[in-house]
Amino acid sequence: METDELAAKLHRRNLINEGDEVEAKPVREVFNVYTEFKEFSRKQIQDFQKTFNKYDVGRDKFIDLMELKMMMEKLGAPQTHLSLKNMIKEVDEDSDNMISFREFLLIFRKAAAGELEEDSGLLALYRNVDEIDVDAEGVKGAKNFFQAKIEQLSESSKFEREIREEQEEKKREAEQARERKKLFKEKANLFNQAA
Repeated sequence: METDELAAKLHRRNLINEGDEVEAKPVREVFNVYTEFKEFSRKQIQDFQKTFNKYDVGRDKFIDLMELKMMMEKLGAPQTHLSLKNMIKEVDEDSDNMISFREFLLIFRKAAAGELEEDSGLLALYRNVDEIDVDAEGVKGAKNFFQAKIEQLSESSKFEREIREEQEEKKREAEQARERKKLFKEKANLFNQAA
C-alpha cells in the first residue's frame, strides 16, 4: 500500500518534470486535532475552534486573505497585503494560500514554542487573540524525557476527565433549566389563581 502510494507520487513527479500536463489534486488528510495537538487541552482547542469559526466568514473551513485581513484589523494589528500573504505562507503547509483549522493551530504551537519571528504578523495575531490565553495554559519550553513519558501515559485519562467534566456541566445546566421551568410554572399557577 505504501509502495503504491510512493510509486504514484513518483510517477506524477516524472510527468511534471517531463512537462506533461497533470491536473493538481488537492491533498486533504484527515486528522484528529486532539491527538495531533496534545500540548493543548480540549477546552483550548474548542476555544481555538470558536475563534477560527468567528473569522471564517465564508464558512468554507478556511481563512483566506480577506478574512485574515479582517481578523487582524479587528484584533487591532492591521497588516499590509504583502505581510498578510507572508503570514499565510508561514503556516500554509498545503500551498492553497488559505489557513485551515489545522494550520491555524500551528500558529499557536509555533508561538508557544518561540518559533515565530518578533516582527511576524502571526506573532501579533497570537498576542492579540483575547479569547484564549495560551501563555497561561500553553506549551512552556521543552519537557524532560520522564515528564513527557508520564504525560503520555496519563493522556487518555486527561481526556476522559475533561469529557466527564463537560458532561457534568451539561447535567448541571439541564437541572438548573428544569428548576427555572418549575418555578415559572408555580408562579404562573399563582397568577392564574389570583385572576
